[in-house]
Amino acid sequence: MQYGIYLPNFGPYGDARVLASLAQDAEHSGWDGFFLWDHIAGWSLPFVDVWVALAATALSTKRIRIGTTVTPLPRRRPWKVARETVSLDHLSGGRLILSVGIGLGEAEWDNLGEETDSKKRGAMLDEALDVLVGLWSGEPFSYEGHYYNVKDACFQPKPMQQPRIPIWVGGFWPKKAPLRRAAKWDGMFTLFQEAESEDQELVQLKEAVSYASARRKSDQPLDVIGMGATPGDNLAQAADMVKKRTDLGATWWLELIAPVIFGKGFMDEWPVDAMRERIRQGPPRG
Repeated sequence: MQYGIYLPNFGPYGDARVLASLAQDAEHSGWDGFFLWDHIAGWSLPFVDVWVALAATALSTKRIRIGTTVTPLPRRRPWKVARETVSLDHLSGGRLILSVGIGLGEAEWDNLGEETDSKKRGAMLDEALDVLVGLWSGEPFSYEGHYYNVKDACFQPKPMQQPRIPIWVGGFWPKKAPLRRAAKWDGMFTLFQEAESEDQELVQLKEAVSYASARRKSDQPLDVIGMGATPGDNLAQAADMVKKRTDLGATWWLELIAPVIFGKGFMDEWPVDAMRERIRQGPPRG
């Protein structure tokens, strides 16, 4: 099991220097990863561009993995993301993980004139991933799709990581399309919106892992990303929470230190100083 921090890119965390400093604390405290939400709108709060923040994080750390959770690829040009990700992979010394999804919320889609149909966004995501990987190859590449077309492009350099930068796919269970997509790539970052208790979430995690695993054709293991908030002052309880997910196939635990994702009071409850204190308590290793 590997352990990561999972933070928003807005509010008191909408500052690249703050995030880079927290990433340093995470690295020094034994965490394995530092992951940021990739939002551009939706709250009347300061935001930081996630790629700028990750660049600052890359330069402030040496070991810890960094990445997004998740980048809504259908609102991005895949060739622009190809440049950004390869640049960041080299800047970090090969530590980047890219997590992708179709996105959600009116603020970033309807209100900004983006595609509102989720099925179309799913098709855009699949095409964009094909384009992204084709451009990462560093070889002459052409692509003709419904949403994206590329002719005689050759992007250098290749990513430092080979055969490519790892790709995690995010989605909400019990929706099946994100898990069918995740089975083709490197990891599943699945949220359980309908779970009202930990027991229900564990049941749904088991179902989701089984569904994705049955559809995986690669011999390489699929990363399964679990997420939640463990008590920093009770290692035994925290380790038990993580073990329950490990037993179901989880390979990463992302510490969502704030217990409320979108609820009122999130930013008040977890100011930067409180977040830093929890990060310094270290990951919930048993």
